[in-house]
Amino acid sequence: MAKRKKSQKNKTKTKILTYIAWILAFIALVLSTLLAGYYIGFSDGKSKTEKLYSKENTKQKALLKKLKNSLSNKQLSVNTRLKSVLKETQDYISASHEIDGNSLVNTPKMAKRKRVITPHKARLAIIIDDVGTKTQVEAIKSLRLPLTMSFLPPSKARPNTAKLAKLEKLYMVHLPMEAQNWSAEEPNTLRIHDQQTKISARIKEIKQLFPKVKYINNHTGSKFTSSEVAMNRLIFALSANNIHFIDSRTTAQTKAPKVLKNFGLKYVSRDVFLDHHMDKPYVLKQIKKAIKVAKSHGSAIAIGHPHKNTLQALYESKELLKDVELVYINRL
Repeated sequence: MAKRKKSQKNKTKTKILTYIAWILAFIALVLSTLLAGYYIGFSDGKSKTEKLYSKENTKQKALLKKLKNSLSNKQLSVNTRLKSVLKETQDYISASHEIDGNSLVNTPKMAKRKRVITPHKARLAIIIDDVGTKTQVEAIKSLRLPLTMSFLPPSKARPNTAKLAKLEKLYMVHLPMEAQNWSAEEPNTLRIHDQQTKISARIKEIKQLFPKVKYINNHTGSKFTSSEVAMNRLIFALSANNIHFIDSRTTAQTKAPKVLKNFGLKYVSRDVFLDHHMDKPYVLKQIKKAIKVAKSHGSAIAIGHPHKNTLQALYESKELLKDVELVYINRL
């Protein structure tokens, strides 16, 4: 009887151990499954992250490439237009024809300007004279600088100047006036012996051709602007049409300051010619001079012409021009 009880107890112990073993095996299986799932999930997540990063990186590379190509195309566009204007200006007469006497190139003989301290950065307006063709307009605008274009009146050689100006928000008219020594006059050049009726009729015609014109500067005109009588007639006609005169200052004998004062108007003139000589180093030097004048007096006006070296020099001076506020003429 005692032996049977012992056998039954052994069986009971065996069953309990079997249950415990199954339970432990089940727990081990669950833990193994969870652990495997974690690593599999981590691996998948890592893979997805890497794919996402790779995708974003590819997008960034494509964007940078597009931006680089865009900048290259813009640079190419500028260079192409400058090259195209070179073809037109191979026969361009030196800008020295504008001035009567080399003494006027850098330092006009006029009353000394006071040094002005302004709350804003010194302002510089650059006028581009002799604008007459679509190619010149495109080349000037391709620089993406606020340059004021001064259009010659329409002529047989340049029939579309008024149409080209009409497309611009702001422009000037470069009005031909009699020079002391200049044989290649533009058609309808104003002369010192022209009567008031003729000068007024010409200004009225200019206003009809260029309805938005607010500023006129003289093309050549060393003889005309040195005549007080002629300038009185001109300023009278311009005032009647609400047009301001800007003296290109082609002669030291200009009577514009006196006449404008008599009319109660402000005298405005150029300070620096950029391209009296057309080689690029000279133009670059003149641009620096214009910036210096602007800083000294608070503002300045420079005049250039639409030939290749001038435009290229302006393009290369973009960083330098940040020392001043480059503005259109109406901002002075």
